[in-house]
Formats: sequence, structure tokens, C-alpha cells
Amino acid sequence: MSQARDAGILIAGGGLAAQRCAETLRARGCDGRIRLLCAEPERPYDRPPLSKGLLGGSEDAAEVSYRAPQWYEDNAVELLLGRRAMGLDPAARTVELAGGETLAYGKLLIATGSEPRRLPALDGFENVTALRTIAEARGLRQRLLPGSRLAIVGAGFIGQEVAATALGLGVEVTLIEALDVPLAPILGEQVGAWFARLHTDEGVRLLLSARLEAACGKGRVEELRLADGRRIECDSVVVGVGVAPAVGWLRGSGLDAGPVHTDAAGRTALPDVFAAGDVAAAFEPRFGQHARTEHWDAAARQGAAAAQAMLGAFPGTPPLPSFWSDQYGLRVQYVGHADRADHVLIEGDPEERDFAALFSRGGEPVAALAVGRPRTIAQMRRRIDETYWSKGKEQEARAA
Repeated sequence: MSQARDAGILIAGGGLAAQRCAETLRARGCDGRIRLLCAEPERPYDRPPLSKGLLGGSEDAAEVSYRAPQWYEDNAVELLLGRRAMGLDPAARTVELAGGETLAYGKLLIATGSEPRRLPALDGFENVTALRTIAEARGLRQRLLPGSRLAIVGAGFIGQEVAATALGLGVEVTLIEALDVPLAPILGEQVGAWFARLHTDEGVRLLLSARLEAACGKGRVEELRLADGRRIECDSVVVGVGVAPAVGWLRGSGLDAGPVHTDAAGRTALPDVFAAGDVAAAFEPRFGQHARTEHWDAAARQGAAAAQAMLGAFPGTPPLPSFWSDQYGLRVQYVGHADRADHVLIEGDPEERDFAALFSRGGEPVAALAVGRPRTIAQMRRRIDETYWSKGKEQEARAA
């Protein structure tokens, strides 16, 4: 056990949750050993620009890195680049790496993020990318020449952001979505239909209720064939059909059955093992259930909360999840859990791209999405919190 304590804190993952954990540990006085295990050869960097600034050419790799190399030296954070976690032995308190090496830990943060869902029909083609890494963004950027043809499979937020960026580069964009309405399971058909109109109005060829059947080409996709017989000629393909928590390396540890469940502070069911970011499903005290949120702010907050819990501090009640998306010069903002809603109210004028969608359940607010209305998001965040905390106090009073 003393060897494990001496090993300090091991952070498995090189994303935002991992970075915020390391920063918070040092900022709060942790003077023990901290190692950051990064599967990529790059130091931790911001992923949202992959589909926007980095892909569009307005940012470079140095600008999207969270910290300069000197920060890690100055703060004695050991970067283990290009080293992938392959197994966890909680009894021995070790993490196994690709190649068989093992690293001991005193405390461990699981922050390995998520992995893109695959489409077998597109495996093995060199001009297909899921756009999850800097290397993939660089490769796609080189192919997005004016007049080239890009096919995007999946009209979620990543697919939509790539479509907007590529269109701005003079690329012909076809956006292929299996659903009748983009984002309907998350935001409902009314709001999803607005996103569909947004992209078609800008010049994207949007194909709905369209299922990919096959890809044709030698080494490179030259044409996609849909189930209804339509054929889409293309020079590049982006796959954006969702992600799954990266838990394969946790097989046999007891934490490999889907996202890693944690309390609000990131603690898992294993002693001294924490989880944060896309790989985790943190407890949401407002609704009394675990929820996985694939958002930037959730990863940042959860990484910091886990660091505080490692040091014996209470990180406080987590804020509501929120995110933003930049498309065609518009800032789309969101807060809450719209998937819980049974009603949506639209305020403003969607056709003028100035509106808010207010989501409720049983008459109580649960989420909001706003286009060009940042104050609405701040107001709704307060309303949702006030509603649920006052509801909790009422329940406590009745129980007493």
C-alpha cells in the first residue's frame, strides 16, 4: 500500500477533464507526484476547434493546446505522451499500458473520454474520418479544397459544425441523416426542424431519413450508396454518428459496464478511483439519477471536482450541463436536460434566427436552447435551479 501512496496521482486520459484535474490539484496545494497518461502524441488540447477554428484554418495546433510545454515542467506534471491505458487492476492499484508496462497509483482518475461509433461500410478508406484528433483535423483540412465534395454521415452537432465550416471553405456539402429530423431525440422535432432549415438555407444538401448502405471506391470512397438507391459522389467523408464511453480497457475491473457511474464528486465504486468527462455518468442531484453529458463544461467541472475530492474537499453541487455550438456566425447555447421535457415553448422568431426554446416537464423548466439570446440561458439556468432546490426543500419539509 505504501508503494501505491508513493506513486501519487495517475490521470488516465489527455483531454479537458484530465487537464482540469491536474491544474486543480496543483492550484489547491497538492505537492505529490502527478502523471498524465495521454494516448495521443500531443499534449492536452481543446477539441471543439477541431470542427471549427482548426478545421477552418483560423487556429493552429499551438493555439488549441491547453497549456504550453513549460507549464507542465513548472508544475511538475509528468506528461506520458503516446501511452495508452489497456487495463486496470484495482486490487494491485496498477494500470497496464499497451506493451505490457504497468504504472502504480495512489489515486486514479479515469478520463479516457469517448470513442466514435463506427460504420463498418466505411472502415478502411483513407479519406474517411471521425474528426476526433488534431491529426484527423489536419488531414481533413488538406482535402477541403474549394469545389471539392464532402459527405457527412450524421447530422448531430459535430456533423453540423463541420458542414458549416466546410461550406465556408467553398466545399460542396451533403449532410446525411438517418432520422426524419436532426437532433429530434435530444431537442424534439420542432427545434430539430429549425436546424434542418438553417443548413438547407445556407446551401447544404441535407438528406433526411437516409440510411447508408455501402461505399464504393478503391482505397478512397468515391461514392456512397444509400438504402433507397441514391448515390452520393464525394471526395471526403466525415462520420458523426455519435460516440460511446471508452471503457474497453476497464474490462474485468468492475467498471466496464457502460459509462462509469460516479457520485457528484467523481468517486467510483472502487477505492481511490475517480472518473470524469465523457467516460463518466455523474449523479445529478436535481433529478436523482446518473447522467452522462458529452459537453465541454461538464468535463471541465468534473475534472476539477474529482481533484478536490481527491484532496478531501467537497466540490459543491454541480452546475447544470450546458454547451454551445457556432454555426454560420450564430452562437447556439443550451442548458439543462431537454430529453426530460414533455413540452417546448418557442419565444422569438426562429425565421430571423433570434429565438429561445424553453423545455419543461409537468410545467417545470428542465432546459433551454437559445440562438442569439445569451441572457435567456443565464435566466433559465437560475429558474431550473430555483425550481428544483425549492422542490427539494418542500419534500424535506413534508418528510419532517
